[in-house]
Amino acid sequence: MRGWDKNAEMAGSPHPEDNAGQDELAEHDEDLKKYINRHKRRHGQRSPLERWGYDLHRFLRRAFNIREGRAPYHVIRKRFVNGARLNGTHLCILVIAMVIACVGLDTDSDIAIVGAMLICPIMGSVLAIAYGMATVDRALIRDAVGGLALQMAFCLVTSTLYFHFSPVAGMTHALADNSNPTAWDLLLALVGGFAGGLGNSRDQEPATLISGVAVATSLMPPLCAAGFGLAAVDGGLFLSALYEFGINVVFIALSAQVVLLLLRVPLKRDLNDDGVITAAEEESMQALSHSLRWRILLGTGLFAIPCLLLTANLVREADAPAPAAFGATETAQELAVVCPGFEEYTVGNETAVEAGDTQGRTELVAHVSTNVALDEEARNVAEELIRIDVPEIDRVEFSVAAS
Repeated sequence: MRGWDKNAEMAGSPHPEDNAGQDELAEHDEDLKKYINRHKRRHGQRSPLERWGYDLHRFLRRAFNIREGRAPYHVIRKRFVNGARLNGTHLCILVIAMVIACVGLDTDSDIAIVGAMLICPIMGSVLAIAYGMATVDRALIRDAVGGLALQMAFCLVTSTLYFHFSPVAGMTHALADNSNPTAWDLLLALVGGFAGGLGNSRDQEPATLISGVAVATSLMPPLCAAGFGLAAVDGGLFLSALYEFGINVVFIALSAQVVLLLLRVPLKRDLNDDGVITAAEEESMQALSHSLRWRILLGTGLFAIPCLLLTANLVREADAPAPAAFGATETAQELAVVCPGFEEYTVGNETAVEAGDTQGRTELVAHVSTNVALDEEARNVAEELIRIDVPEIDRVEFSVAAS
């Protein structure tokens, strides 16, 4: 009985040679199918859907091929690296640009602000940082970051001194706009940095494009606003403006680095600068490059979180009830009864700026307009009525409409 089971088991199990033959046959069939499909694709024998997808892919690759018209790698390196080199002329232009920006922000002059951004040389250091990160050139990164820090120090000192001695220094709309970072600033930095990296890598000189990027990304005004915060001893304003500057720097460098990676700019593989690239150095640099890219992505993501939170708060405030929703229509009908010669009633938020007040404060103000002057009693009655409808009102103003 035992022998019978053994024979049955042997008869039912496949022979190892038969399994090997079946595997070889399946592999041969698979190779044959791949060859036939490749032959069909080579001779244009595709289904209509495959042909449409293939044509679309080819069109997109040709239309958005940023490698076409690329300058030689040594020219690209020279352009990016030169931005990190500082000299006396560079720093003088920087100080002049900062003074122009301070005047523009202090007087709400858009022309002066744009002029300062056009001649400001800070963008060169930011693009040099991007090139250093893309090629893992630690020496270049160190020099570029040091140059950027030195330029920031010059700008902060210049703007602080200006606003300290300016007789009309005070909070303006331009200063407020450049000290409140939002997701739109982040988006501008991303697309501006991409354009800057792309322009610096072209065969033709990129001067016009870089100037446009400098205006769009606005590096100089936030630094100027930070100087105003120092002069006014306002830590919140200083940190907010400095953070907006940091958002611009970080995301300009990130998107410019993406351009350089897409262009396959070669890494700096000679780690010890002895002129010889060993296999160990090649392997070490590839691993370091991969690790650095992930760290950069993680760091920039974390750095953007406060900006996104501030934008979310801004959107929520925009969705809040508008000033017209404070029962203005009903209150106007009531005022028409108690106020002689009633003409108009409005209520809304206003920003009040007083001497020594650097940021200003927002007040909810009601305006009552009549065609005759109201006496004290009539004003008190109207104000009490308004405060019943709008308890959070800060101030009520009365005026006589011109006849």
